[in-house]
Amino acid sequence: MINQDKRRWWILGSLAIGILAVGLDMTILNLALPILAMDLHASNAELQWFADAYNLVFAAALLPAGMLGDRLGRKKMLIIGLVIFGLSSLACANADSAWQLITGRAFLGLGAALLVPLSMSIIPILFAEEERSKAIALWMMANAIGIPLGPVLGGWLLDHYAWGSVFIINIPLIVVALFAVAILLPESRSSEKHRIDHIGVLLSSLGLVSVTYGVIEIGERGWGDGLTLLTIGIGLLILIGLILWERRVSQPIIDPSLFRSSSFTWGTVLATVISFAMFGVLFVMPQFFQAVEGVEALSAGLRLLPFVGGLIIGSKISDLVQTRWGTRIAISCGFFLFAMGLVVGAFTNINSGYEFAAIWITAVGFGIGFALPAAMDEAMSALSTERSGVGSALIMALRQVGGTFGVAILGTILNSSYRNHLNLNGLSEEAADTVLRNVSSGVAVAKQLQSNELLDSVRSSFVNGIGATLWTCGAIAILGMILAMSFIKKRIKHDSRLIQSDIDN
Repeated sequence: MINQDKRRWWILGSLAIGILAVGLDMTILNLALPILAMDLHASNAELQWFADAYNLVFAAALLPAGMLGDRLGRKKMLIIGLVIFGLSSLACANADSAWQLITGRAFLGLGAALLVPLSMSIIPILFAEEERSKAIALWMMANAIGIPLGPVLGGWLLDHYAWGSVFIINIPLIVVALFAVAILLPESRSSEKHRIDHIGVLLSSLGLVSVTYGVIEIGERGWGDGLTLLTIGIGLLILIGLILWERRVSQPIIDPSLFRSSSFTWGTVLATVISFAMFGVLFVMPQFFQAVEGVEALSAGLRLLPFVGGLIIGSKISDLVQTRWGTRIAISCGFFLFAMGLVVGAFTNINSGYEFAAIWITAVGFGIGFALPAAMDEAMSALSTERSGVGSALIMALRQVGGTFGVAILGTILNSSYRNHLNLNGLSEEAADTVLRNVSSGVAVAKQLQSNELLDSVRSSFVNGIGATLWTCGAIAILGMILAMSFIKKRIKHDSRLIQSDIDN
């Protein structure tokens, strides 16, 4: 059997390298935006589309990618995804105009949409129950480590090479993953013959794109913009239509029977809750390090490393807890630790210093490392070989939406608190509008005016916003703990690792 083959860890490791490239690409571009604005003569709208083109295609293609993997072959679609991601990286690195780069970024999103759910979908196929949470933790680490590594690596590359290097760095990672997958990974697909649910594909893509784009625009236009709210509303209506359609069609893109499993339903819900709160934290902290503590993007990335360290340690301990006391205890404890870290972080003040931040972001990472692999393991325990692709894609689609809404809603809380505490007395209307835009703009204006009073006001106002945001995240984490204790069954993993080791040897 495949799950008795020692190659399974090499396969997962190679896919983790490919996923690392995806994680890097999501954060590394931000550092290059000022250079791209000059070299490609890009407008503000085009700079925004460098990110949006990727995010929208990624959202649109997730569910179809999972379906195609199940029906045409997961190995085949993974190879196609790796090739698309690698070629798109080359195209982006050699772009001569803004629209060439936007097109390349769109194809990067397509490659990522194939890689992310299908790399996760092979976990329940390759790994038995006792090893699955460890495998999920490794897969999750590959995603998470790109968050701080992107600014660190991007900063170094931009200091020494042209901006195209931030895309070229993907190539060796993709090549390693491509050769390993092609050689080591056996093909797997659903044994049933399916027709493609074209209407389901169209509805899922349109709905996710509409919701994602609307939420992205909230960051630019605010919640009071009618067109933005209309876009989100239309997207939600389309997704409701998708649900109604899937109940009628004989071979749906989303199998409604998945939600009859409480393990899949609540594991997915809790993973989405974690993504909502986690993306809020990751949205806040780089700004805090750069605007309040005054460090460069490279240093800001390094200062997030304790978060990743907490994730790694938490996931290792979580696996032991699941084996001894069950999944419900692991997830509940993870949410509790997550919440406690957030509550401590909410007491951040302008003089707290990095040592204080390092303590609580480590605790937050520890709690997420405890809860997230266990929650995803709970959801994936309900996936059969027949539907692991579309099931994994559905989990990732909901996490993507949860994270996007997390940034939008928590970003609104942050900005509202920031603006409400500012002291703008004596500023011109133009200067005041610039300060109100965001904390980075506020710091720039204060330094330009050489006003220590305004600088203190901007930084203390932003710290107040951080407190409000983290209190909200803490409440969400407590809600997650209550849901886990109420709805997750006490499922204890059977520790057959010694038996498996004997089989392998």
